[in-house]
Amino acid sequence: MALLFSTLGISAAWAEGSTKPVTEQLVDTLTQLSGGPHPGFRSNHAKGIVVEGHFTPAASAAEITKAEIFTQSHPVVVRYSNATGVPNIADNDGNAFPKGMAIRFQLPEDASADLVTISVNDFPAATPEEFLGLLQAVAASSNSQAKPKPVETFLSQHPAALRFVTTPKLLPESFATQPFFGVNAFKFTNAQGQSRYGRYRIEPVDGSKFVSADSAKAVDGDYLMHELPQRLQQGAYRYRISVQLAEAGDEVNNATVIWPESRQVVELGTLTIDKFRTDGAAFEKTVMFSPLNLVEGIEASNDPILLARPAAYSVSFSRRLQ
Repeated sequence: MALLFSTLGISAAWAEGSTKPVTEQLVDTLTQLSGGPHPGFRSNHAKGIVVEGHFTPAASAAEITKAEIFTQSHPVVVRYSNATGVPNIADNDGNAFPKGMAIRFQLPEDASADLVTISVNDFPAATPEEFLGLLQAVAASSNSQAKPKPVETFLSQHPAALRFVTTPKLLPESFATQPFFGVNAFKFTNAQGQSRYGRYRIEPVDGSKFVSADSAKAVDGDYLMHELPQRLQQGAYRYRISVQLAEAGDEVNNATVIWPESRQVVELGTLTIDKFRTDGAAFEKTVMFSPLNLVEGIEASNDPILLARPAAYSVSFSRRLQ
């Protein structure tokens, strides 16, 4: 498995002593790693596709949260994406992982709430500073003759990052057959005032399906983007949205800590996707999904990565609109 971004031939970019906020440095480094800037595109997850559908709540959702997005039916807009800021990265490129899935629940009076997930139940860094260190080490290794290279040194000192970049990333048959995970925890509160921390899970109702290793090398570079509109011509597909609940003592503020599979999982409802959005390219340019675009009944944890994400997204968004 290729290391994250490591095959991109980009010059090193280490802004030592930079006075910029870490979130802005993250966007700068992601842009450099992608060979950018690429006007009009995100600094990460640049290549994407947009679909629409609706959410139907499960009765069990009310046990966990009073949030209207999970206790009522709502239309949704969903954007799938490949990792990196490379607008034309091949769907089967090792650097195009993790895949992304961002969901916007469309609420009355033009209100909304967002859910932002990736295709692996893991994250390489516990803080924005640590994530920046990883990206800068990758950038510094591009033309480095050092042995070990900066990224190798970084990974040897950060086990979570090493686990993330070396875990096999399976190629899905379709975005419709790919499970997604919320790597950051949120605090869910029900109508009785009871609160639990949890992380999202989004699983295809018809099961997860992946391309074999041999077949993955031969698929078209845009196969995911082409397959989805064709699939929707044949009918809708569905996901089950659930929340995996933390138990006492579980770490809720560190995205690198994976909870045991034995933790309780409660179904929130069904997400049905039934329409390809033909104006998706124009739509996605003018929309910023934010994991902190929340409603009552859901609160952010104190996870530093979660709290930094909207600020980094805002930097990328403002540049995208220029």
